Amino acid sequence: MDIRRTVIFIGLAITSYLLILAWNNDYGQKSQVVAPISQTAAPVQQDMPDTSDAAVVETPAVADAPAVVATAEKPAADLIRVTTDVLQITIDPRGGEVVEVLLPEYPASIDEQNVPFVLMERNQRRTYTAQSGLLGRDGIDSKGAALYRVENTQFELAEGQDELQVVLTASNDKSSVDKVFTFRRGDYLVDVNFRVKNTSAESWQGVFYAQLKRDSSPDPSAGSQLGMAAYLGAALTTKENRYEKVTFDDLQDGAYKNVQTGGWAAMLQHYFLTAWVPTAQDQQYTYNGRYVQGNHLFGFYGAPVTLAAGESTEMGAGLYLGPKVQDRLAEIADHLDLTVDYGWLWWIAQPLFWLLTFFHGLVGNWGFAIILLTICIKLLFYKPSAMSYRSMANMRKVAPKMQEIKEKYGDNREKVGQEMMKLYRDEKINPLGGCLPILIQMPVFIALYWVLMESVELRQAPFILWIKDMSVMDPYFILPLIMGASMFIQMKLNPTPPDPMQARVMQFMPVIFTVFFLWFPAGLVLYWVVNNVLSIAQQYVITKQIENA
Repeated sequence: MDIRRTVIFIGLAITSYLLILAWNNDYGQKSQVVAPISQTAAPVQQDMPDTSDAAVVETPAVADAPAVVATAEKPAADLIRVTTDVLQITIDPRGGEVVEVLLPEYPASIDEQNVPFVLMERNQRRTYTAQSGLLGRDGIDSKGAALYRVENTQFELAEGQDELQVVLTASNDKSSVDKVFTFRRGDYLVDVNFRVKNTSAESWQGVFYAQLKRDSSPDPSAGSQLGMAAYLGAALTTKENRYEKVTFDDLQDGAYKNVQTGGWAAMLQHYFLTAWVPTAQDQQYTYNGRYVQGNHLFGFYGAPVTLAAGESTEMGAGLYLGPKVQDRLAEIADHLDLTVDYGWLWWIAQPLFWLLTFFHGLVGNWGFAIILLTICIKLLFYKPSAMSYRSMANMRKVAPKMQEIKEKYGDNREKVGQEMMKLYRDEKINPLGGCLPILIQMPVFIALYWVLMESVELRQAPFILWIKDMSVMDPYFILPLIMGASMFIQMKLNPTPPDPMQARVMQFMPVIFTVFFLWFPAGLVLYWVVNNVLSIAQQYVITKQIENA
């Protein structure tokens, strides 16, 4: 009879495993890789920020004009395409709006390495663009987005060339404006500067603005695993908060406004971000956001700038379009690296990321780096774990006495409880000691979850054999099953609870945890597997020592 039950149980387990694989293959979320579709429609006037109440500050100093690679001569009806070693950008000459950004260094999916990830686009599927311009009384965009002229529509950073400048030119009856995009090799930061010259006999006044425009479409870089999702929305830095989120729901509920000196305005998603960073960090800017015609707008504008007849000036900002690489973001602006959002346990996550990066530098594989990190964490918690395992070993030792108490007092639960507590005191046993290892590791576990979720360095990072991406779930659920088996072995090393109901619950714990871990990132499951194996070895040694004594 026992053999038949065992065979039936094994058959059900195999069938369940195959059903889960089939379900994941048919209905599991996959990255959508589609060719970008560009449109040349001009941005509507409602996209422009209201700068009517901007306070007057000192006019920015005129910067030296950089060397120009492309000069503007004729109107361009076609989109302008710029290619560097790390960026493929499309610019609409109407307003000089960045309407498409592709990242060739970051494949769209693990199976299509030749398809770059699409960070920004403007088409029927999605709207996500970067806008900037000059508003105010005489701004080139005050009556609608200006139509810029450019000599060519195709630009490429040549081999051995460190910098590429693309200059768009527009003019009206009061000024001439050069909108200069500066690209650098290996850098995701693009300088966007406006060189303005007052060509009239009267004073000129304008206001520089920069903003990001995004609809409510889902995050294309989100993974398929269950659990806490990465933040999708706007953010900035303020005097009160180094990192302040402004959710899309906040913008839909009402306009946002905040006056700050320097700072930055960003929109975040899983692994990537776009951010406008004012060039003059010592000046005041009004950060604003709102919801217009199905799009979320978030950015800033400066104070009005006044030019006398014949006078020139330059103003602008940096536009970051790329991955959340902490070191680079920290160089660009104060607190911009906090957009790598590790949640409320960031104070644990940051050292974990530093240590993980250190180990990766030694072994060159993120999976083995996680194993080394797990060993370090286990050594850190060695003594608390040892105390817990000694408590559980002592529980196993007094198990016969506990059974005697249960048989002696039968259904008198109150008396059984009293005698059990007396036995615990006499034997100096903590009945809750077995929970200590899990409880003290939970903050580390959650922090490591966010490290694996938020760190773009682990995106599509392979381990060995079938594990091609440590940041997503195991496609064959092998690691979760190994984790469940290791947890089952741990349960067998623990004393059996005297309460039959509690004992049955504990028997199902490995199954419950295995189901939870099926959709967790493979890197996180690897951590738990290694941790369980080390815990089993430690618990076995301590139990044998106490039994022999």
